[in-house]
Amino acid sequence: MATTTAKIRNIGLVGQRGAGKTTLAEAMAFSAGITNRLGNTTDGSTISDYTDEEKSRQTSLYLSLIACPWKNSKVNIIDLPGHMDFVGDALSGMLAADSIIMVVDAGSGVEVGTIQFFQHIEKSKKPTVFFINRLDKENTVFAENISACQESFGTRVVPVQLPIGKAGGFKGVVDLIKMKAVTFDDKGTQTLGDIPGDLQGEAEAAREKLMEAVAESNDELLEKYFEEGTLTDEEFKRGLKKGITTASIFPVLAGSATNNIGASSLLDFVVEQMPSPADLTALEVGEEKKTVIECKASDPTAAYVFKMVSEQHVGDLALVKLYAGKFSSGMEVINVQKSNSERIGQMYELKGKDRHEIDGVEAGDIVALVKLKDTHTGNSLCEKGRMVELPRPDYPEPVMDMAIRPKAKGDEEKMGMGLNKLAESDPTFRMTQDPALKQTLLFAQGPTQVDLLVEKLKSRYSVEVDLAKPRIPYRETIKGKVENQGKFKKQSGGRGQYGDCWLRLEPLERGGGFEFADEIKGGVIPSKFVPSVEKGVKEAMQEGGLCGAPVVDVKVTVYFGSFHAVDSSDMAFKVAASMGFKDGYLKAKPIILEPIYNVGIIVPDDYTGDVMGDISARRGKIIGMDPVGKGKMQRVRGTVPQSELYGYAVDLRSMTQGQGVYTREFSHYEEVPHDVAQKLQDEYKASKSEG
Repeated sequence: MATTTAKIRNIGLVGQRGAGKTTLAEAMAFSAGITNRLGNTTDGSTISDYTDEEKSRQTSLYLSLIACPWKNSKVNIIDLPGHMDFVGDALSGMLAADSIIMVVDAGSGVEVGTIQFFQHIEKSKKPTVFFINRLDKENTVFAENISACQESFGTRVVPVQLPIGKAGGFKGVVDLIKMKAVTFDDKGTQTLGDIPGDLQGEAEAAREKLMEAVAESNDELLEKYFEEGTLTDEEFKRGLKKGITTASIFPVLAGSATNNIGASSLLDFVVEQMPSPADLTALEVGEEKKTVIECKASDPTAAYVFKMVSEQHVGDLALVKLYAGKFSSGMEVINVQKSNSERIGQMYELKGKDRHEIDGVEAGDIVALVKLKDTHTGNSLCEKGRMVELPRPDYPEPVMDMAIRPKAKGDEEKMGMGLNKLAESDPTFRMTQDPALKQTLLFAQGPTQVDLLVEKLKSRYSVEVDLAKPRIPYRETIKGKVENQGKFKKQSGGRGQYGDCWLRLEPLERGGGFEFADEIKGGVIPSKFVPSVEKGVKEAMQEGGLCGAPVVDVKVTVYFGSFHAVDSSDMAFKVAASMGFKDGYLKAKPIILEPIYNVGIIVPDDYTGDVMGDISARRGKIIGMDPVGKGKMQRVRGTVPQSELYGYAVDLRSMTQGQGVYTREFSHYEEVPHDVAQKLQDEYKASKSEG
C-alpha cells in the first residue's frame, strides 16, 4: 500500500474511555476490506485491542495502528486509549496524527475525557472531526449532542451530516455537502439517494449554517457570501477543506460503529476533506536556530519514534512518523539524542496485530521498524545532513505514588532493570530511589497503570513485587535562634581527642537550604579544622531530632571554640560539631515540614460540592473554581498535603462515578499541624526504641 505523501491521511481516534473508538476503528477496517468480520471488544476479537491485557480488561491500554486502503489513498488509523492512566500513548499517537477524530458517545455526550483531549487538540491546533457514535441506542438525540459540543468547544463545531432515523430506526445520514441521503446495509455498504421529505427542510437549514461557517472562516469567501448570499459548490468545498485544515471548523459526522453505520462515509470524508501531511504548515524546530521541516520526499530524512512496541518472535518494533525524506532498506540514519548510527532493515505496515513487510515509505507516512540497536520512544532519526530534534509530547506529571520492592531478596537490580526497560516504551511513569526514605518509589498515572507494570514485571522479567504506602519526605527546620557549644573530649591512654566549637543556629526562609559561615577570629580554632566542623553539622542534619527527617533551611555559624595542640583532630571537631548541632537544634524551636501539592480536579458540576468537601477533609485548601470550556464541567483548584493524597486517584473516581480526573504538582513545604507533628514524633520515638 506504499503511496505518495498527497495520498496519505494520518488520523488519531480519541475520546472518553468507552466512547467506541476501537469499535469505530474495527468498522473502518471492515469497510476497507482489511477484515472479513466485524470484531468487538467484548469477546476480544478486534484487530487493534489484541494484547492479552486489553482482552482481559476489555479496553484499550495501548495505541495501535491500522493502515487502511481507501479510494486510491492510504488512511493510517491510530486507535488511542481513552483511559487516563495511559494518556502517554494517547498523546504520542496524537502527535503522530495529522488530524483527530473525536469520538463522542451519543448517550453520554461531552464527558471529562472529551474535554481533556480537546485541550490537547487546542494546543496543537490539529484539524479535528467529531463523530457522534451510538446513535442507534435509545434516548440518543443528535441535536442535543451538537448543542453540548458547541457549549463546550464553541461555534466552530458544525454538523456536516444529519442522522436518518432514531434509535433502532437509525439507518443512515444526510450528507450536507452533497445534499444526498446515504443509507447503509448490514455490511456497511453505502447507497446514495434523495433526502427523505421529512428531513428536507432541516437539511437545507443545516447546510445554510454550514455554508455560513465556511464563509466566516475565510475573509475572501465571507465578502462573496455577503454580496451574493451563497457560495458556489467549488467555493464551498474548497473553503470547507481550508477551514478544517486551519482548525477554524470542526465538522460533525454521525454513526453507529457497532452496526457499521457511517464508517465508510467517515472514510470518504477523511480522504476528501481532511488534509494530507503535505497540506499542513511546515514544522519549525529548534530553539535558537530554527529549522523548517517540509513534508517532502525529496528533502533529507527526518523521522520521529512515537512508540516502541514489544512483539513476541520479532522483538521491539519502533513505530515511526516520517516527517520528511524517505526510508529504504539498508539506509543509514542517526539517532539524534543518542548520537549513534542506525541501519534501516525490515519495514512493516501494521494492520492492528498483523504485519506486512514493505520496501519503503515516503514523507508523511507511518512505518514500523525492527532491530534498531539503541532507539527508544521520543528519539529522532535523521540523515547526517540535517540533524534535528523533533517535538515530543508534553506528558502530564504522575498523580499516584507507591513504594515498590521485590518479594525475593536480591531481585532489586532485576526489578530496576525491568522498570527501566518498560519506561523506554512508556515515559509517563518513573522510578526513583530515595535514600532518606529507604524506599524505591514508583510514580504513575493511576492504579491501572501500576497493576499493568506489576503484571509485566512478573511475565516479562520474572520479578514479583510488593507494593506499599510510600513514606512521606518530611523535613525539619527551626523557628528560633540559639548559640550552643559542642565539645568532645576523650582520653584513654595515648593520644586523646579534643574538639570544642560554638555554633549559632538560625532559620533561613523557606527553600533557603543550608548555609555555613566561618566567623572564627584569633585562631581559636585552626582554619584546617573548620571544614570538619561543617562536615559534622551536615551529617547531624541528615536526621533531625523530631521525626528523623533531614533538617533544611538553617544557617549555622561557627564563631568560637578552643583546641588542643596535640589531641585536636578533624575527627574530634566533626564529632564536636555534630554534638553541638543536635543539642542546639532541639533548643531552637524545631518544627516538622510536610510537602504540599497543587491539585487541579476536573469534575461535572454535580460533584463539585462533594469534591470540595473531601479536599477540606484531607486538610486541603480550596483556591478557586473555574469552568472548563463552555460546558458543565468545573476545575477545582486547591492545595493538599502529600500525605493526604495517597490513593486519591481511586477515591476521586469512586466519588464521581468514574468521571473525575486530577493533576498534581509539588508546590512547597509547610509546617504540619500540632496533632500531626505529635503523632510523627511518637512514631519516631517508638521506632528508635524498637531499633
